[in-house]
Amino acid sequence: MEKFVQYWEHISSSHRILILIGGMILFWLIEGYYPLFRFSYRRYRHAGINLFFLATTVVLNLIFGIVTITACDFVTRHQFGLLNWIAMPVWVKIIAGLMLGDLFGQYIPHYIMHKIKWMWKFHMVHHSDTHVDVTTGTRHHPGEWLFRESSMILGVFVMGMPVWMYFLYRSCAALFTHFNHANIIVPEWLDRPISWIFVSPNMHKVHHHFERPYTDSNYSNIFSLWDRLFGTFKYIDPRTIRYGLDVLDDSTDEKLGYQLKIPFDKDIRTDY
Repeated sequence: MEKFVQYWEHISSSHRILILIGGMILFWLIEGYYPLFRFSYRRYRHAGINLFFLATTVVLNLIFGIVTITACDFVTRHQFGLLNWIAMPVWVKIIAGLMLGDLFGQYIPHYIMHKIKWMWKFHMVHHSDTHVDVTTGTRHHPGEWLFRESSMILGVFVMGMPVWMYFLYRSCAALFTHFNHANIIVPEWLDRPISWIFVSPNMHKVHHHFERPYTDSNYSNIFSLWDRLFGTFKYIDPRTIRYGLDVLDDSTDEKLGYQLKIPFDKDIRTDY
């Protein structure tokens, strides 16, 4: 277990990128053979739009990620936070860290973005994709990154999350993002049991349905526990889902300039 911790504590940028890109390529290949929906779209152009947003996220991480790392170093040096105050085996600490990371890094900011109008305008970019596939998980307006990372930094202080656990959480979150957004067919007899503990592909697809109340459900990324606990869990037949948003024209989903301006366009309704 010590070697495991040391690996994540000193993980190189190349290994982190390999996990991010490798997971995406894996599910890109799988969805090509076992698609949930057989979209009639230009797959590479669609990927290009979404990967542009991934590039902005990577740049923001490089520039401002030092703030989160500094927070991790601070709580470790001062033994601050729940994981430092409560004695537990390393494996329990890992599970607790991943669960709380999912709460602060995903569920809380995700829920808030769906409830506060001006934040929702940023998050609409993610939901505007009408052809949800593995690349959709990277489709986030640069402004949204600030909301999510601010919540994550708060979580670092509450949890007392060391830097190795932060890197572990981010890598697991990336893989689950690819898994959940991938346009893959998963039979219900397999998907439902997965959703008892983890966020499954069919479960997350409900979140991308074009109209409420389904849009406002299933906010977690790794563990379905949070949605079940807070009453935001929903499950329907994924084949009945239509992607996009009922307040946007579907034809705008691949217009990059339009997407970047969504948060600042007063003519776009939020339906609140």
